[in-house]
Amino acid sequence: MNHPAIQLSGIHLKLTSDAGEVNILNGIDLSVASRETLGIVGPSGSGKSSLMMVMAGLERPSSGDVRVLGHPLGPMSENSLAKFRRQHVGIVFQSFHLIPTMTALENVAIPMELAGKRHALKAGAELLERVGLGARQAHYPAQLSGGEQQRVALARAFALKPGLLLADEPTGNLDQATGQGVIDLLFALNRDSGATLVLITHDSGLAGRCSRVVSLKDGRLEGNPA
Repeated sequence: MNHPAIQLSGIHLKLTSDAGEVNILNGIDLSVASRETLGIVGPSGSGKSSLMMVMAGLERPSSGDVRVLGHPLGPMSENSLAKFRRQHVGIVFQSFHLIPTMTALENVAIPMELAGKRHALKAGAELLERVGLGARQAHYPAQLSGGEQQRVALARAFALKPGLLLADEPTGNLDQATGQGVIDLLFALNRDSGATLVLITHDSGLAGRCSRVVSLKDGRLEGNPA
């Protein structure tokens, strides 16, 4: 049976703030087909990043059902969710999230080492070559430009050949030319891997490179979520 890569049903997310309870997501229903590329757009504060966190199992919804690659996330413990993400989900954040005390090569290799993969450093070096950083393997994040750090983050996200790739404003901290190069690389890597891609962005032009685009406004989806 061919399951959707992502199936969200009746997702609500409420968070408590000093001002009281805040509704972040309001009844999200969304299906993302296997190998689809989906762009999610919306203004700042619309709930885009929260929606991605729910998809990744990093935020549990207040109510509703989340299924990723055929697996229901609701019943999973935190340890099981962490293991599931490591095996099946790659995530690219706006702010890179590299480990500052590790070299570029070590940052890429660590998910493979944690998963018990053999020859993690060799595979990591090949991935850095793929993203154009073969000569920067021994450099630490502070020694790399923003664009180079995001390329390392991309290599790390694809290290375990995930079935799902989530990218949250991956060009948000980059200038236009550097961001364009990173996005070209993201789509090329995704095309080669055959993963499902969900791209969170405020840039409608960038989202337009995906096969489908939906809009999030005030925690509700507009467009074509089916």
